[in-house]
Amino acid sequence: MALRFFNTYTREIEEFEPRDPMARPIRMYTCGPTVYSRAHIGNFRAYIFEDLLQRHLELRGYKVNRVMNITDVEDKTIRGAREAAVPLQKFTEQFKDAFFEDARTLRIKGADEYPAATDQRYIDRMIEMINALISNGLAYQADDKSVYFRINKFPDYGKLAHFDLTQLQSTGRVKHDEYDKEHIGDFALWKGWDEADGDVKWNSPWGPGRPGWHIECSAMSMALLGDQIDIHCGGVDNIFPHHEAEIAQSEGVTGKKFVRYWLHCAHLLVDGQKMAKSLGNFYTVPDVVAKGYTGRELRYALLRVHYRVPLNFTWEGMNEARESLARIDEWLKRLREFVGTPRRGVRSAQRADATSQFEDALDDDLNISAALGFLFESIRETNRAMDQDKMDAASANGWLDWWKRINTVLDLEAETDVTIPDEVAQLAQQREHARREKNWKRSDELRERISALGWEVRDTKDGPKLTHGAKSA
Repeated sequence: MALRFFNTYTREIEEFEPRDPMARPIRMYTCGPTVYSRAHIGNFRAYIFEDLLQRHLELRGYKVNRVMNITDVEDKTIRGAREAAVPLQKFTEQFKDAFFEDARTLRIKGADEYPAATDQRYIDRMIEMINALISNGLAYQADDKSVYFRINKFPDYGKLAHFDLTQLQSTGRVKHDEYDKEHIGDFALWKGWDEADGDVKWNSPWGPGRPGWHIECSAMSMALLGDQIDIHCGGVDNIFPHHEAEIAQSEGVTGKKFVRYWLHCAHLLVDGQKMAKSLGNFYTVPDVVAKGYTGRELRYALLRVHYRVPLNFTWEGMNEARESLARIDEWLKRLREFVGTPRRGVRSAQRADATSQFEDALDDDLNISAALGFLFESIRETNRAMDQDKMDAASANGWLDWWKRINTVLDLEAETDVTIPDEVAQLAQQREHARREKNWKRSDELRERISALGWEVRDTKDGPKLTHGAKSA
């Protein structure tokens, strides 16, 4: 099956055809964090979708050159640095470090480049682009010394967001980075310095100031990936104004189509509501880990729903993620035991279509729900074969090879160097003794003590199995 993706620009599922498949790798740009605070799990839902996209493209034989920007200068970073009474770089550095730490926790592959907007080489590129836009009649300097983009001179403005701009009220120029669609107007490319900016400023032909949010991504993308790229990703909240502005700026400079495919990830909700600190449902990766969950459990929870469907995060969902991973862990353990144990079972052929079904599902606009469905159906079938002694070592090896291939996309396998602490092992033995004595109250009490130590005990026909990462009390 050919790769197919939903293109936000056309609102259609389209077959994926790289702009120049013979000469270059896939050029992919993903909007990264704005480092005014620690990224939350809603941000990481988008980053995991982008990770899945890159991994599947690579599984299908493509080389991917991915750039993810770091937005370290805009209204909120400047405001945060001013309130903390520290230089901008010192203020943002802590959140950059936190982002990379959380990305590692969630097993997100690194991008090839992480350009920062404050890097002088990109500031120079932004100034160069703004000069070109002024020369092309698409930008002008206003009385406040800021430079603005003329949206009425770019006929395609609004096509990504599918807005009919003639029916929307304009309130004129907008100097701030953030505005609602009812406030549509000429957006800032360069912001003239004012006292609130403090020492955050660069020299330019229009006086001291700083770049607008939108021009940053255009300049960094074009500097590292060229004038035209294959895929641009982000959350749905980036569609307007940010990505709309990127198109106008980039194409206003080059006259070429900027992006071939636009892919956007839907919002994450928490218990059916928008995540907000005021509601007490705002979570970062460390917040989830502090409740006793692992990074791979959170990865699974954020991965398992199709990227264009809103994901409702719940603690029940986190427990379901744990149970699903425990099924995978136990399946892999059984297969490896089969490989290492002489058997006379009837050889059961590996399902010839198993690999293709999993990958075909991801070919279809990254249908991860269907792909995981095929995985767990295969787990059921092979477990049944092992229960009925219809599996031999060669067949088990075949399934392990299949898992190794698809796990390059999922990256969900448990760490292999986990040692069961003596205290946990002793409690598990005591619980098994209580179960043999049919002392169910004592058994439940011991289960809770094991869980409080960060482990889960599961009762199987082969005896109790301990899994690391259980929710603590």
